[in-house]
Amino acid sequence: MTMRQIKVGLIGYGEIGSTLGAGLRAQGLEQVSSFDIGAFEGPYAALIQGRAEAAGVPLLRSAAELAERADIIIGVTPGSASVESAANFAPHLTARHLFIDIASATPKVKQAMAAKLEGTGALLADGSIVGTPRDGLALPILASGAAAEAVRDALVPWGMKIEAVGPELGTASAIKILRSVLIKGIEALVDEMMLGARRYGLDEAVLQSAAKTLMSRPFPDFAGNLITTGVIHARRRAEEAAMAADALADVGIEPIMTRSTAERLRWVEALGLKEHFGGRIPANYQEALEAIEARMAPAEV
Repeated sequence: MTMRQIKVGLIGYGEIGSTLGAGLRAQGLEQVSSFDIGAFEGPYAALIQGRAEAAGVPLLRSAAELAERADIIIGVTPGSASVESAANFAPHLTARHLFIDIASATPKVKQAMAAKLEGTGALLADGSIVGTPRDGLALPILASGAAAEAVRDALVPWGMKIEAVGPELGTASAIKILRSVLIKGIEALVDEMMLGARRYGLDEAVLQSAAKTLMSRPFPDFAGNLITTGVIHARRRAEEAAMAADALADVGIEPIMTRSTAERLRWVEALGLKEHFGGRIPANYQEALEAIEARMAPAEV
């Protein structure tokens, strides 16, 4: 991939936008600008302006100005604003633009975004961030859709870390948002576990015990083992989760996540999979999931 000067526009100059803007400018990219609806009024205007001034990133006052200046436009608004933002830019985009929205949102949201931009001639992609701002400019980003490879080829030489994951728009967002079921769930479960452990005076001991289990094998093996053994042992694990919820409640911690865990495990147990497999653990997680899906009600689309 060759390094060539390009014109980048950032929709939003919050934590992610400012990380990308400052990083690209530090790499020597000359034309980086941003449009942020809170840049000139609102509680964070001073913060946004200070970040932009320090990085040498001009703050523009309209979508039209950003579209005029930039060839590659990166949406870094909250996912709840993706569709509205796309509608705002639709009158100003042409066939010379690459447009990628990297907000955390569902594939349905990204497809609605694409519908707003249909007919503009712009080449579109959806993206998802699978790292944190602590990674700096190289925070990992997945990209999918017609513009994914073009965006990757233009920005990776400037220090960004973008992986194209397919031509279908929404793929990158699906990977991120489904991954968030686990990642955000872990965050909430760790809060519950450690608040309870602290009340029992066992925070360090519980933390180390959990670490030994979670880090005992590569994650795909760990997850596969949970799924395959879970269809056999769901009842016992549901009972243990219910007791864990009681232990939290006993010291004044509301076990929101832990009770939900027990309920999900009871749901698995009620499918009768232990009987289906004759008490034998399935050969792999695909076999276990196929058996679960076969007993679920058809999805409503």
